Amino acid sequence: MKSLIVLSALVALSYAAPQFQPKYQTQPQYQTQPQYQVIPIIRQNQEINPDGSYQWSYETGNGINAQEQGYLKNAGIKDAEAQVAQGSYSYTSPEGIPISVTYISDENGFRAEGAHFPTPPPIPDAIARALQYIAANPQTQQQENQYQQGFRG
Repeated sequence: MKSLIVLSALVALSYAAPQFQPKYQTQPQYQTQPQYQVIPIIRQNQEINPDGSYQWSYETGNGINAQEQGYLKNAGIKDAEAQVAQGSYSYTSPEGIPISVTYISDENGFRAEGAHFPTPPPIPDAIARALQYIAANPQTQQQENQYQQGFRG
């Protein structure tokens, strides 16, 4: 009789046990091989000349175009040599907007232009007039010294 009670209790417990077991979520299955879309290179050119000038360009199957030319400016003149590079690139943004950038890099730094770049607001008229006045009426050294002494007390 005792073993029948124990057996009944074990059967009841086995039926009740699944509802009390924590439910673990299975781990996501990660692919061992990453899936990449292959983008073909449609056109590619590159040329490097003995004088150091160069040019390259390429076009990809997804619409990216890029090109650049460069040369050494003032070659052989100490403290005047500067590498010059200028080029452009274009592509379509994920939002479907055509993006086009032109650039130049030389002794004056890197400068890029594109219609999508943000532009600063215009200078207010009053400030523009003040800047014109200052440019047209430079202070003399004596006025500058008086101005500086006024701040020193």
